[in-house]
Amino acid sequence: MEGRDGRVLYREVQRFTQPWIWALVLAISIFAIYASVQQLVLGVPFGSNPAPDGVMLVIGVIFGLAFPVFFSSLNLSTEVRPDGLYIRFFPFHLSYRGIALRELAHFEVTTYDPIKDYGGWGIRYGPRGKAYNVSGNRGLRVDLLDGDSLLIGSQRPEELLSALASAVSAQ
Repeated sequence: MEGRDGRVLYREVQRFTQPWIWALVLAISIFAIYASVQQLVLGVPFGSNPAPDGVMLVIGVIFGLAFPVFFSSLNLSTEVRPDGLYIRFFPFHLSYRGIALRELAHFEVTTYDPIKDYGGWGIRYGPRGKAYNVSGNRGLRVDLLDGDSLLIGSQRPEELLSALASAVSAQ
């Protein structure tokens, strides 16, 4: 859905900021770099059954460098425009996914349990519908006219609700 009116009434960009997630990402990265340096630079085979040097190079590049760079690029962007609600989970969505205001049946601020209700963070599918979330436990639940349900995690759910309500009432 491409809006005719490019005005943005609300915009929120969220990133993964949980310290425990970053500790895990960095631990994996440091371990991969350590193993690669030990075998490729110092010439000491890593482990009791070492991988070939080419494999260690790939592991070092992918898990030591590319994985943390990829993880730092992840972000959830939510926009309310006069014609709809737009979501983009970069880099999985290169462009926004739009929901026309006329497709909305109901929307409300909600508190949820990311793991219990949706199985974690990211783009999730579960018995409660589809979810886009990166941190926290609050967001906007949107029910569509076709019966689908969508949760959009937000650090400012009341502002998101207000902007969406304003856009709908202006229609």
